[in-house]
Amino acid sequence: MGDLTGRTVVVTGASSGIGLAAAVDMARRGAHVVLVGRNPDRLTAAVAAVRDASGGRTPPAYRSDFARLDDVHVLVDHLRQRYQRIDVLANNAGGVVSGRVVTQDGFEATLQTNHLAGFLLSNLLREQLRNGRIINTASGAHAMGALDPADLRGAGKAGVWRRYGSAKQANILFAAEAARRWPDIMSASYHPGWVRTRFGAGIGVSLASRITPFAKSPQQGADTLVWLAATPAVQLTSGGYYVKRKLSAPNARTSDPQLAAQLWEASLDAVGLGWR
Repeated sequence: MGDLTGRTVVVTGASSGIGLAAAVDMARRGAHVVLVGRNPDRLTAAVAAVRDASGGRTPPAYRSDFARLDDVHVLVDHLRQRYQRIDVLANNAGGVVSGRVVTQDGFEATLQTNHLAGFLLSNLLREQLRNGRIINTASGAHAMGALDPADLRGAGKAGVWRRYGSAKQANILFAAEAARRWPDIMSASYHPGWVRTRFGAGIGVSLASRITPFAKSPQQGADTLVWLAATPAVQLTSGGYYVKRKLSAPNARTSDPQLAAQLWEASLDAVGLGWR
């Protein structure tokens, strides 16, 4: 991997699991890591872990609940005031939501927390990210999705895994379309594998992940994220989807540039940036 010394890296979903493991690893590699998480107690513990990994430097940390788009705007205000440049934005926040939950913004919660909030954050930090990188945590579960850009509010009656798969399709399509629209930013998405984390705790997936002998550790799950952040950009394919550090092809639907463009425009309208 390349050197991360002196680079500013913002990691969402950084208070546990893959996000925390990536933050710790990148701090050890010299990055200036900024933590974003929802749970204040876990975020405090994450600060301590990253501080230890960085040789005693206390990382900035911001509490932000991506089920509220207002929280994203507040987070952006803080980041803009503090940083003129962000080298890496790791859009890692998200998970599985049990049942059909609608956020106060009016969107299905799985799609908002996994895609729309990160999409909004990336767009609002566009200037800070010039010549930097956006890395989206996706999943092989995208193959189960049936994303409909015309229905981002989730009026359909899809089950929990179909909703999650659709959100992961959105992560991959967002990275691909960002590469076309923002050529000065290297964007990518990746599949972390089945990881022993708090992911899906509300529907019993967390327990299954902990007891299965095939589940990866959070550190193993974070490996491709850290690799995408640290590898020289000339060695990467912007817009690509990566599995185990290798460029891979998502399913046919998730490779459709027309669907990616439709999702981008629909997402802009959804988060109130339709004028862009």
